[in-house]
Amino acid sequence: MKTEINRRSFVKNGLSAAGAATAGIGLLATSPSALAQEENGERPGRLNRGDAAMLRFAAAAEILETDFWRQYNELGGVQDSEVPGGTGNPLYTAALSKLDSDMAQYIHDNTDDEFTHQNFLNAYLASKGADTVNLEQFRTLPGSTAKGASSGLWITNLMQLTVDTSWWTRYRSSTHNPDLDPNFTFPPAIPTLAVGAHTAIPRTDDDTKDPNFLQAIANTAGFHFATIEQGGTTLYPAFAQRATSVEVLRILISIGPTETMHFQTWQDKAGNAPPLTAVDPVTKVSVTFPDLNSPPFGGEDFQTNLIMPEPCPFISRKLPPCSVIRPTETKGIAMGVVKFLTDMGLFIGQSAAFFTLLKDLAEDADDARRFGGTA
Repeated sequence: MKTEINRRSFVKNGLSAAGAATAGIGLLATSPSALAQEENGERPGRLNRGDAAMLRFAAAAEILETDFWRQYNELGGVQDSEVPGGTGNPLYTAALSKLDSDMAQYIHDNTDDEFTHQNFLNAYLASKGADTVNLEQFRTLPGSTAKGASSGLWITNLMQLTVDTSWWTRYRSSTHNPDLDPNFTFPPAIPTLAVGAHTAIPRTDDDTKDPNFLQAIANTAGFHFATIEQGGTTLYPAFAQRATSVEVLRILISIGPTETMHFQTWQDKAGNAPPLTAVDPVTKVSVTFPDLNSPPFGGEDFQTNLIMPEPCPFISRKLPPCSVIRPTETKGIAMGVVKFLTDMGLFIGQSAAFFTLLKDLAEDADDARRFGGTA
């Protein structure tokens, strides 16, 4: 049963979560594209239910992304006026730099991008008279207490993650596409990350004392970065297939490729993770990062510099292979994202109301139909 009243209590007045986004509302409402819509018989200032629902779910997803990227940036990124908060953790930052010397700058820029996405989407919804999204009520989870972290509360949990790294072989496969082979299992690059709960940030200063374990934390973060961004890479093109408004379509196909740029960057950096085995001194969970260029890895499936998508079957096996984003199946995409993030452990500690809201937002988005609002 849908809980529309409860959902609306969280989405109304959501622009407060977007901060400075309110400054752009007037410009959005009177943009040239809005005038063109009016000339073509559309009603500027209004969205159909389906388009609004998809943008609302995307805004919620971007708020969640911003929340955990801020935690990464506080400890391992660049702290400045664009991405304020925290003071940095030199030991964690140094461990991340083993994956790439520019990791701190990349983390900062990814965080800044997510801020702009959440702010724009909420501001655009508001400019069209649609409900926005505010998740501030769910900022209840304690974060890291390691040097450099702020003392604030969070919506997401980066300290009990179960990370699916099957994207590594999915994008390197020339024979399988999850849209055509939904029952095919793509093997993960790091199987041990899919078992147990792993921290991707130092929980306390104790986690920075053992260099091997600290490197395992940084490696976990490197693979988590790509795992998250491949989700956004799929979400936007899947939603775009359901958009009715040309302007909403433009938004989806313009934000989506930035998620893909993030994914390819992090996929490249993850391949540089130093091989090691470490045991979490607190949870006793073990993780092993193998050399992905040595047997039984390496070759077409695991070679670390294969960061361009391999051509694979697309639409039909009667057609030639094509290098594409995958999956892009639109059916149930929003609920699939909720399950993906929940299974990851990103919301461990959250309230029942939080999960109810995400489910309702996902159901509304999955009900969207082109030219029909919602089903």
